[in-house]
Amino acid sequence: MATFINEPSHTFNEYLLIPGYSSSECIPANVSLRTPLVKFRKGESPAITMNIPMVSAIMQAVSGDRLAVALATAGGVAFIYGSQSVEDEAAMVRRAKTYKAGFVTSDSNVRPSATMRDVIALSAKTGHSTVAVTEDGTAFGKLLGIVTGRDYRASRMDPETKVETFMTPFEKLIWAKEGTTLKEANDIIWDHKLNSLPILSDDGKLCAMVFRKDYDSHKQNPDELLDDHKRYVVGAGINTRDYEERVPALLEAGADVLCIDSSEGFTEWQQRTISWIREKYGDSVKVGAGNVVDADGFRFLAECGADFVKVGIGGGSICITRETKGIGRGQATAVIDVCKARDEYFKETGVYVPVCSDGGIVYDHHITLALAMGADFVMLGRYFARFDESPSNRVSLNGTYYKEYWGEGSARARNWQRYDLGGEKKLSYEEGVDSYVPYAGSLKDNVAMSLLKIKSTMCNCGALTIPELQQKAKLTLVSATSIVEGGAHDVIQKDSNTVIK
Repeated sequence: MATFINEPSHTFNEYLLIPGYSSSECIPANVSLRTPLVKFRKGESPAITMNIPMVSAIMQAVSGDRLAVALATAGGVAFIYGSQSVEDEAAMVRRAKTYKAGFVTSDSNVRPSATMRDVIALSAKTGHSTVAVTEDGTAFGKLLGIVTGRDYRASRMDPETKVETFMTPFEKLIWAKEGTTLKEANDIIWDHKLNSLPILSDDGKLCAMVFRKDYDSHKQNPDELLDDHKRYVVGAGINTRDYEERVPALLEAGADVLCIDSSEGFTEWQQRTISWIREKYGDSVKVGAGNVVDADGFRFLAECGADFVKVGIGGGSICITRETKGIGRGQATAVIDVCKARDEYFKETGVYVPVCSDGGIVYDHHITLALAMGADFVMLGRYFARFDESPSNRVSLNGTYYKEYWGEGSARARNWQRYDLGGEKKLSYEEGVDSYVPYAGSLKDNVAMSLLKIKSTMCNCGALTIPELQQKAKLTLVSATSIVEGGAHDVIQKDSNTVIK
């Protein structure tokens, strides 16, 4: 007979934190959000520790190389989506890894025969105003000139004006030879008051660009997450089908951590994937696994050798797995159950396997609840899809801007590998939807506000670190009536645009 769990499973929205004693030291500025990303033994330090407890979902509409750079700048890790060719995913990882090295491969390049219209379109696509003019229009062609916003005026010039007529020509450029150190390049930039510096090979071909803004960015973002070579930490998604080809390519591109992208992790397929990685690379390659929703699933993946375990089935805003297949669990209950198993496993083995809460986050305070319930960090899809840095298009609907957002189980993504059960290589039915989310601007501004809310709530609980929050937190279930009471009620709210005379 089936096993019945008669206790209902709960979502984050059904819980509230009860305030604890806050000393005068409990101010947001004193709160540390550092948290382990991968497993470690008692008394040792994890190989990767994040500065904020946020990673991005392994989704086409969320995690590209631009978001990877932006999130690492803020202190977290993006997992570049794996539902693309091995070559394309590796290229995304490589672009993100080389970005922080200071020597950036130019992604905005044109031939001298291109037009001002082409330059404007390219700048709109990449978001970069500096365009390299190379002989063949590639990132590594012979450099002939540079175009910036100061070289043309869209309102005064014919859109068909050739680039070669208004670019800053090579003979007027200041450049440096390949082999120049980053410090030397930055010194040249400062001495000559430049915004960018081309790095050229002996035969005049473009190797990279060094930008003034990257130096400024480092000073303005003290939480940025860097590897031992001062490059951004970048994650990448893999599947349980082509891992023997994909994993080596991603590692060669520089990926710091991998994660199996799957709707259900309690499977032999994940066991095989992790076993192959361990046999070939030992513990040097870090790989997360999941998703699971109970203690049995956690222990299975921990014993398989997973470096972290993702929790959550059916809780994502674009996920319809629960209504399509009738499988899953309320996210709060799943996190509590798995984190309890994590702590028991740590007591038994001395190995701490971090838990990632994936899905079910609707409001910023849900992140704090997930952390209080035991999660070490959260994986977010809808949250990051709203930002400039996500790969999806921004569209205007009835005068309001939105970003496109679709699930990996949708017909648009057709990521059959994520739902693979060993059958035919196709997506037989949808487990995700195609949708829009309200456009929210830059990642930096939004993440900063979310983190401030998390820190403020932690202070209300008398905690200055995530482990201290987990130790001190008191949580209470709330009724449906309490949820209504928690918002604005029994008043007529003012419209910010309404003026009462």
